[in-house]
Amino acid sequence: MDLIRRMKLLTDLSSLTQWTASCRAAGGEIGFVPTMGALHLGHMALIHAARKACAHVVASIFVNPTQFGPNEDFARYPRTLDQDRQLLAEAGCDALFVPEAGEIYPVGFQTSIHIELGNSLCGRMRPGHFDGVAVVVTILLNRVRPDVAFFGLKDYQQFLLIRRLVGDLAMPVRVVGIPTVREADGLAMSSRNRYLTADERQRAGFLYQALMAARQAYRQGERDVQVLEALSRRILESGGVDGVEYIELRDAQTLEPVVVCRDNNAPVMLVAARVGGTRLIDNMVLSIVD
Repeated sequence: MDLIRRMKLLTDLSSLTQWTASCRAAGGEIGFVPTMGALHLGHMALIHAARKACAHVVASIFVNPTQFGPNEDFARYPRTLDQDRQLLAEAGCDALFVPEAGEIYPVGFQTSIHIELGNSLCGRMRPGHFDGVAVVVTILLNRVRPDVAFFGLKDYQQFLLIRRLVGDLAMPVRVVGIPTVREADGLAMSSRNRYLTADERQRAGFLYQALMAARQAYRQGERDVQVLEALSRRILESGGVDGVEYIELRDAQTLEPVVVCRDNNAPVMLVAARVGGTRLIDNMVLSIVD
């Protein structure tokens, strides 16, 4: 409880502005970790990275309505603020910004942001999703004005999109990607994993196995894109993951489709699949060495 008391809880833009001003007066960089809550060890890896790199660390929790489609899980998305505050405090977070929707989207809000990088993959399956991500990230970065912002690489397309957003709009912030944190069987940690039943949880582990099979084949010399994608798909299907939305090999920097694999382009395999009613995503760069 003492740790939680020491971590500032900021619930409006005025208190956030006062806190960031005091940090700048004290000197040192501000690190920022935006989240939607329901925190896990993957989020804590972001906090630890921010703590190591920056003098001041602030996280946000905001379940952003504009990135959910009409038939998605906005209403039931897990809200676990008390547990989240405890985890953040224990990880060394200095402040937590928890705004109401009206603080982010005041009455009359009309602005949208579209980034071409968000048209494919998850953007194809979830129309409007990345537009909502781009808007809320822009608002949060403008309000917090951090020196460094930390994002997980599990959401690989989102990371590249945010990096493009920041670059295109000349925002004065460094965007840092943190490697995916995984469960013992390789499943990428996600707030949505808690939706899985015991049987679904076992099947979900095949996403990692499918990616690892492609990486192993790549390291053994396989360079045919169709062969690598088909191999991963067979692994998914053999594990009972039949709701595959995509399993595709893309350029790791541009997300353009890979026509020919070359050792110098480090392609990334990306997968999205529904296990039961839960949509899961993952990815893996098919490098020759770790």
